[in-house]
Amino acid sequence: MTELFIQGILKIRFLDVIDILLVAFLLYELYNLVKGTVAINIFVGIVAIYFLWKLVSYFEMELLSKLLGQFISVGVIALMIVFQEEIRQFLLLLGTTKFFKRDSRSFLTRWNVNNFGKEDLVAMVEACNSMSKTKTGALIVIARLNELKQYIETGDLIEARISEQLLKNIFFKNSPLHDGAVIIVDNMIKAARCVLPVSDKSEFPADLGLRHRAAVGVTEKSDAIALVVSEQTGQISYCKGGVLRTNVTPEKLLKFLESYIVAV
Repeated sequence: MTELFIQGILKIRFLDVIDILLVAFLLYELYNLVKGTVAINIFVGIVAIYFLWKLVSYFEMELLSKLLGQFISVGVIALMIVFQEEIRQFLLLLGTTKFFKRDSRSFLTRWNVNNFGKEDLVAMVEACNSMSKTKTGALIVIARLNELKQYIETGDLIEARISEQLLKNIFFKNSPLHDGAVIIVDNMIKAARCVLPVSDKSEFPADLGLRHRAAVGVTEKSDAIALVVSEQTGQISYCKGGVLRTNVTPEKLLKFLESYIVAV
């Protein structure tokens, strides 16, 4: 058994190593596109089924191998439907020079977007508190592992540091940017007037509007955090993982942000 294993190792060519590395790299890039979203669970499940199929094929378990093989062959069409947005992003990534100009940070840390300072968290809370008093509607989305690029592209780029005054100006009722969401990535206000997916939950409270549905929708599809100020009541809400907490105080909001965002 040991001799067969050694012979198998010796038969591996240099091109085989390159082949394995390229496949691993492509899988890693696909993983980066879907991590932090609901699609990551589907991605992991598909990879697990594929390796199980290869394993049963190796042990010549014909019935199970044929069953899994049929599932995978038919599943390609289903994958194109389920991952249509991620495939689009991946192809766009391949077609831009950004794909070959990655920064020097390690693979394990380059998607860490929690570089907030305590003053950034306080600025967001103070802005929400101030807008609550004037019943100014607002929707702020804070990206975490998933950078929400597909939603940023729907809005107007800003690229500015977080400040209470800037957030208040964006959501001021006469501002051209007030309609839609502000997306914050890596302690920067990335874009405003962004369009978000809305939740289709049938049991959604009737007294909550489109902003709250959008907050739930974007947090259902990603690991982002959403903050909402109601235009009707002035109440502050936050949402994580599709779960909405309404009528929270500024103090509770700050504690929540400190719990889920690493301040440096």
